[in-house]
Amino acid sequence: MAMPHLSARLDTKGSPYLYVLPFFLLFGAFGLFPLVYTGYVSFNDWNLLDAGEHQWVGLANYSELFHDSYFWNALGNTLSIWVLSTVPQLLAALWIAHLLNHRLRARTGLRMGVLLPNITSIVAVTIVFTQMFGRDFGMINWLLGLTGIGPVDWQASTWSSHLAISTIVMWRWTGYNALIYLASMQAIPHDLYEAAELDGASSFQQFRRITVPMLRPTIIFTTVISTIGGLQIMAEPLLFAGTSTPTGGSDRQFQTIALFMYEQGFREFRFGYASAIAWTLCLIIAVFAIVNFLLTRRIASDEK
Repeated sequence: MAMPHLSARLDTKGSPYLYVLPFFLLFGAFGLFPLVYTGYVSFNDWNLLDAGEHQWVGLANYSELFHDSYFWNALGNTLSIWVLSTVPQLLAALWIAHLLNHRLRARTGLRMGVLLPNITSIVAVTIVFTQMFGRDFGMINWLLGLTGIGPVDWQASTWSSHLAISTIVMWRWTGYNALIYLASMQAIPHDLYEAAELDGASSFQQFRRITVPMLRPTIIFTTVISTIGGLQIMAEPLLFAGTSTPTGGSDRQFQTIALFMYEQGFREFRFGYASAIAWTLCLIIAVFAIVNFLLTRRIASDEK
Protein backbone atom coordinates (compact mmCIF):
# COMPACT_ATOMS: atom_id res chain seq x y z
CA MET A 1 0.00 0.00 0.00
CA ALA A 2 3.01 2.28 0.47
CA MET A 3 3.96 2.36 -3.21
CA PRO A 4 0.66 3.83 -4.52
CA HIS A 5 0.72 6.39 -1.73
CA LEU A 6 4.31 7.37 -2.58
CA SER A 7 3.46 7.52 -6.28
CA ALA A 8 0.52 9.82 -5.60
CA ARG A 9 2.69 12.14 -3.51
CA LEU A 10 5.37 12.28 -6.21
CA ASP A 11 2.71 12.98 -8.83
CA THR A 12 1.20 15.78 -6.76
CA LYS A 13 4.51 17.46 -5.95
CA GLY A 14 6.43 16.65 -9.10
CA SER A 15 3.83 17.32 -11.79
CA PRO A 16 3.98 21.15 -11.56
CA TYR A 17 7.74 21.07 -12.11
CA LEU A 18 7.36 18.77 -15.11
CA TYR A 19 4.79 21.13 -16.63
CA VAL A 20 7.13 24.13 -16.46
CA LEU A 21 10.28 22.17 -17.31
CA PRO A 22 9.98 22.64 -21.13
CA PHE A 23 10.01 26.41 -20.71
CA PHE A 24 13.17 26.38 -18.61
CA LEU A 25 14.88 23.97 -21.03
CA LEU A 26 14.09 26.24 -23.98
CA PHE A 27 15.04 29.35 -22.01
CA GLY A 28 18.34 27.78 -20.98
CA ALA A 29 19.18 26.73 -24.54
CA PHE A 30 18.04 29.83 -26.43
CA GLY A 31 18.12 32.52 -23.72
CA LEU A 32 20.49 31.93 -20.86
CA PHE A 33 23.28 30.17 -22.75
CA PRO A 34 23.54 32.82 -25.52
CA LEU A 35 23.51 35.53 -22.85
CA VAL A 36 26.35 33.95 -20.88
CA TYR A 37 28.32 33.10 -24.01
CA THR A 38 27.96 36.67 -25.30
CA GLY A 39 29.38 37.84 -21.99
CA TYR A 40 32.39 35.57 -22.50
CA VAL A 41 32.90 36.81 -26.07
CA SER A 42 32.83 40.43 -24.84
CA PHE A 43 36.09 39.83 -22.95
CA ASN A 44 37.88 38.73 -26.13
CA ASP A 45 39.23 40.28 -29.29
CA TRP A 46 37.12 38.04 -31.53
CA ASN A 47 36.95 38.05 -35.33
CA LEU A 48 35.20 35.19 -37.10
CA LEU A 49 36.84 36.10 -40.41
CA ASP A 50 40.16 34.96 -38.93
CA ALA A 51 38.99 31.34 -38.58
CA GLY A 52 37.44 32.14 -35.21
CA GLU A 53 40.72 33.27 -33.67
CA HIS A 54 40.29 35.20 -30.46
CA GLN A 55 42.44 36.62 -27.70
CA TRP A 56 41.48 37.36 -24.11
CA VAL A 57 41.58 41.13 -23.56
CA GLY A 58 39.62 41.44 -20.33
CA LEU A 59 37.79 44.77 -19.99
CA ALA A 60 39.53 46.35 -22.98
CA ASN A 61 36.36 46.25 -25.12
CA TYR A 62 34.34 47.99 -22.40
CA SER A 63 37.06 50.57 -21.85
CA GLU A 64 37.13 51.34 -25.57
CA LEU A 65 33.35 51.49 -25.65
CA PHE A 66 33.10 54.12 -22.90
CA HIS A 67 35.61 56.29 -24.79
CA ASP A 68 33.88 55.82 -28.16
CA SER A 69 32.06 58.97 -29.27
CA TYR A 70 29.94 56.92 -31.67
CA PHE A 71 28.58 54.90 -28.75
CA TRP A 72 27.54 58.01 -26.81
CA ASN A 73 25.98 59.45 -29.95
CA ALA A 74 24.00 56.22 -30.43
CA LEU A 75 22.94 56.26 -26.76
CA GLY A 76 21.70 59.85 -27.06
CA ASN A 77 19.76 59.01 -30.23
CA THR A 78 18.22 55.96 -28.59
CA LEU A 79 17.07 57.90 -25.53
CA SER A 80 15.69 60.72 -27.68
CA ILE A 81 13.64 58.38 -29.88
CA TRP A 82 12.50 56.46 -26.79
CA VAL A 83 11.15 59.58 -25.08
CA LEU A 84 9.51 60.95 -28.23
CA SER A 85 7.75 57.66 -28.97
CA THR A 86 6.96 56.16 -25.56
CA VAL A 87 5.40 59.08 -23.66
CA PRO A 88 2.90 60.20 -26.36
CA GLN A 89 2.23 56.56 -27.24
CA LEU A 90 1.11 55.54 -23.76
CA LEU A 91 -0.95 58.71 -23.27
CA ALA A 92 -2.70 58.20 -26.61
CA ALA A 93 -3.27 54.51 -25.83
CA LEU A 94 -4.90 55.40 -22.52
CA TRP A 95 -7.19 57.92 -24.22
CA ILE A 96 -8.15 55.49 -27.02
CA ALA A 97 -8.88 52.74 -24.50
CA HIS A 98 -11.10 55.14 -22.55
CA LEU A 99 -13.08 55.91 -25.71
CA LEU A 100 -13.41 52.25 -26.70
CA ASN A 101 -14.67 51.42 -23.22
CA HIS A 102 -17.88 53.36 -23.91
CA ARG A 103 -20.93 52.08 -25.75
CA LEU A 104 -20.13 52.78 -29.40
CA ARG A 105 -21.50 51.56 -32.69
CA ALA A 106 -19.33 48.87 -34.31
CA ARG A 107 -17.38 48.70 -31.07
CA THR A 108 -15.92 45.27 -31.87
CA GLY A 109 -14.74 46.42 -35.29
CA LEU A 110 -13.09 49.50 -33.80
CA ARG A 111 -11.31 47.38 -31.19
CA MET A 112 -10.03 45.05 -33.89
CA GLY A 113 -9.00 48.00 -36.03
CA VAL A 114 -6.64 49.52 -33.47
CA LEU A 115 -4.64 46.28 -33.50
CA LEU A 116 -4.10 46.24 -37.27
CA PRO A 117 -0.93 48.40 -37.19
CA ASN A 118 0.68 45.95 -34.77
CA ILE A 119 0.09 42.86 -36.93
CA THR A 120 1.27 44.61 -40.10
CA SER A 121 4.81 43.83 -41.24
CA ILE A 122 7.27 46.31 -39.79
CA VAL A 123 9.11 46.36 -43.12
CA ALA A 124 5.97 47.36 -45.00
CA VAL A 125 5.04 49.95 -42.37
CA THR A 126 8.46 51.59 -42.38
CA ILE A 127 8.66 51.67 -46.18
CA VAL A 128 5.26 53.38 -46.38
CA PHE A 129 6.18 55.93 -43.72
CA THR A 130 9.56 56.54 -45.37
CA GLN A 131 7.71 57.48 -48.56
CA MET A 132 5.33 59.69 -46.59
CA PHE A 133 8.29 61.51 -45.00
CA GLY A 134 10.05 61.85 -48.35
CA ARG A 135 11.75 65.18 -48.98
CA ASP A 136 10.50 65.85 -52.52
CA PHE A 137 7.25 63.93 -52.98
CA GLY A 138 6.25 62.94 -49.44
CA MET A 139 2.69 63.43 -48.21
CA ILE A 140 3.85 65.07 -44.96
CA ASN A 141 5.75 67.79 -46.80
CA TRP A 142 2.77 68.26 -49.11
CA LEU A 143 0.53 68.86 -46.10
CA LEU A 144 3.09 71.23 -44.61
CA GLY A 145 3.18 73.08 -47.92
CA LEU A 146 -0.56 73.75 -47.66
CA THR A 147 0.11 75.68 -44.47
CA GLY A 148 2.98 77.66 -45.99
CA ILE A 149 5.78 75.65 -44.38
CA GLY A 150 8.64 74.69 -46.66
CA PRO A 151 9.66 71.07 -47.29
CA VAL A 152 11.63 69.31 -44.57
CA ASP A 153 14.44 66.86 -45.28
CA TRP A 154 13.35 64.44 -42.57
CA GLN A 155 16.46 62.25 -42.79
CA ALA A 156 18.99 65.08 -42.81
CA SER A 157 18.81 66.43 -39.27
CA THR A 158 18.64 64.87 -35.83
CA TRP A 159 15.33 66.28 -34.59
CA SER A 160 13.40 65.61 -37.81
CA SER A 161 14.64 62.04 -38.20
CA HIS A 162 13.91 61.27 -34.55
CA LEU A 163 10.40 62.69 -34.92
CA ALA A 164 9.74 60.65 -38.06
CA ILE A 165 11.01 57.39 -36.53
CA SER A 166 9.05 58.04 -33.33
CA THR A 167 5.90 58.48 -35.43
CA ILE A 168 6.43 55.03 -36.95
CA VAL A 169 6.86 53.48 -33.51
CA MET A 170 3.79 55.25 -32.11
CA TRP A 171 1.61 54.23 -35.05
CA ARG A 172 2.59 50.58 -34.64
CA TRP A 173 2.33 50.15 -30.87
CA THR A 174 -0.35 52.60 -29.68
CA GLY A 175 -3.23 50.28 -30.53
CA TYR A 176 -1.53 47.32 -28.87
CA ASN A 177 -1.15 49.20 -25.59
CA ALA A 178 -4.68 50.56 -25.93
CA LEU A 179 -6.10 47.03 -25.96
CA ILE A 180 -4.08 46.16 -22.85
CA TYR A 181 -5.54 49.20 -21.08
CA LEU A 182 -9.01 48.35 -22.38
CA ALA A 183 -8.80 44.81 -20.99
CA SER A 184 -7.89 46.24 -17.58
CA MET A 185 -10.71 48.79 -17.76
CA GLN A 186 -13.19 45.97 -18.35
CA ALA A 187 -12.23 44.53 -14.96
CA ILE A 188 -13.03 47.74 -13.05
CA PRO A 189 -16.33 47.31 -11.13
CA HIS A 190 -19.07 49.35 -12.78
CA ASP A 191 -20.52 50.14 -9.37
CA LEU A 192 -17.69 52.61 -8.78
CA TYR A 193 -18.75 54.68 -11.80
CA GLU A 194 -22.42 54.55 -10.82
CA ALA A 195 -21.58 55.79 -7.33
CA ALA A 196 -19.44 58.58 -8.80
CA GLU A 197 -22.30 59.65 -11.09
CA LEU A 198 -24.65 59.84 -8.12
CA ASP A 199 -22.11 62.08 -6.39
CA GLY A 200 -22.07 64.38 -9.42
CA ALA A 201 -18.62 63.47 -10.76
CA SER A 202 -17.99 64.39 -14.38
CA SER A 203 -16.65 61.95 -16.97
CA PHE A 204 -13.15 63.44 -16.68
CA GLN A 205 -13.26 63.23 -12.88
CA GLN A 206 -14.31 59.58 -13.09
CA PHE A 207 -11.45 58.90 -15.46
CA ARG A 208 -8.93 60.68 -13.23
CA ARG A 209 -10.17 59.43 -9.86
CA ILE A 210 -11.31 55.91 -10.74
CA THR A 211 -9.93 54.66 -14.05
CA VAL A 212 -6.32 55.81 -13.77
CA PRO A 213 -5.80 54.68 -10.14
CA MET A 214 -7.29 51.27 -10.93
CA LEU A 215 -4.97 50.93 -13.93
CA ARG A 216 -1.75 51.58 -11.98
CA PRO A 217 -0.40 48.00 -12.25
CA THR A 218 -1.16 47.94 -15.99
CA ILE A 219 0.43 51.36 -16.52
CA ILE A 220 3.56 50.15 -14.74
CA PHE A 221 3.61 47.04 -16.95
CA THR A 222 3.21 48.95 -20.22
CA THR A 223 5.80 51.53 -19.16
CA VAL A 224 8.40 48.86 -18.40
CA ILE A 225 7.65 46.87 -21.57
CA SER A 226 7.73 50.02 -23.73
CA THR A 227 11.04 50.99 -22.16
CA ILE A 228 12.56 47.60 -22.95
CA GLY A 229 11.31 47.70 -26.53
CA GLY A 230 12.18 51.37 -27.09
CA LEU A 231 15.80 50.99 -26.03
CA GLN A 232 16.24 48.03 -28.40
CA ILE A 233 14.83 49.81 -31.46
CA MET A 234 16.61 48.75 -34.64
CA ALA A 235 14.32 47.89 -37.56
CA GLU A 236 12.69 51.31 -37.89
CA PRO A 237 15.88 53.43 -38.12
CA LEU A 238 17.59 50.81 -40.31
CA LEU A 239 14.76 50.77 -42.85
CA PHE A 240 14.15 54.51 -42.56
CA ALA A 241 17.62 55.14 -43.98
CA GLY A 242 16.52 53.43 -47.18
CA THR A 243 19.77 51.48 -47.45
CA SER A 244 21.32 48.41 -45.87
CA THR A 245 23.98 50.45 -44.05
CA PRO A 246 23.51 50.58 -40.26
CA THR A 247 25.15 53.97 -39.74
CA GLY A 248 21.80 55.72 -39.20
CA GLY A 249 22.22 58.49 -41.75
CA SER A 250 25.22 60.20 -43.30
CA ASP A 251 26.21 61.78 -39.97
CA ARG A 252 24.87 59.01 -37.70
CA GLN A 253 22.06 61.35 -36.74
CA PHE A 254 19.60 58.51 -35.99
CA GLN A 255 21.88 55.56 -35.31
CA THR A 256 20.68 53.71 -32.21
CA ILE A 257 22.66 51.42 -29.90
CA ALA A 258 21.20 48.34 -31.58
CA LEU A 259 22.27 49.67 -34.99
CA PHE A 260 25.73 50.48 -33.65
CA MET A 261 26.03 46.94 -32.30
CA TYR A 262 24.92 45.51 -35.65
CA GLU A 263 27.46 47.69 -37.45
CA GLN A 264 30.36 46.56 -35.28
CA GLY A 265 29.38 42.90 -35.37
CA PHE A 266 28.27 42.33 -38.95
CA ARG A 267 30.01 45.09 -40.87
CA GLU A 268 33.29 45.51 -39.00
CA PHE A 269 33.21 41.86 -37.80
CA ARG A 270 34.34 42.87 -34.31
CA PHE A 271 32.27 40.33 -32.43
CA GLY A 272 34.00 40.90 -29.12
CA TYR A 273 33.32 44.63 -29.28
CA ALA A 274 29.72 44.03 -30.47
CA SER A 275 29.18 41.64 -27.56
CA ALA A 276 30.38 44.33 -25.14
CA ILE A 277 27.83 46.70 -26.68
CA ALA A 278 25.12 44.05 -26.28
CA TRP A 279 25.88 43.53 -22.60
CA THR A 280 26.08 47.27 -21.97
CA LEU A 281 22.70 47.71 -23.65
CA CYS A 282 21.31 44.89 -21.48
CA LEU A 283 22.50 46.66 -18.32
CA ILE A 284 21.12 50.01 -19.51
CA ILE A 285 17.71 48.43 -20.18
CA ALA A 286 17.72 46.78 -16.74
CA VAL A 287 18.54 50.08 -15.02
CA PHE A 288 15.89 52.03 -16.93
CA ALA A 289 13.26 49.34 -16.34
CA ILE A 290 13.96 49.34 -12.59
CA VAL A 291 13.95 53.15 -12.39
CA ASN A 292 10.69 53.31 -14.37
CA PHE A 293 9.11 50.74 -12.08
CA LEU A 294 10.20 52.55 -8.90
CA LEU A 295 9.15 56.00 -10.15
CA THR A 296 5.76 54.79 -11.33
CA ARG A 297 5.12 52.96 -8.08
CA ARG A 298 6.26 56.03 -6.09
CA ILE A 299 3.88 58.29 -8.02
CA ALA A 300 1.07 55.80 -7.48
CA SER A 301 1.72 55.60 -3.73
CA ASP A 302 1.89 59.42 -3.41
CA GLU A 303 -1.54 59.76 -5.03
CA LYS A 304 -3.19 57.45 -2.51
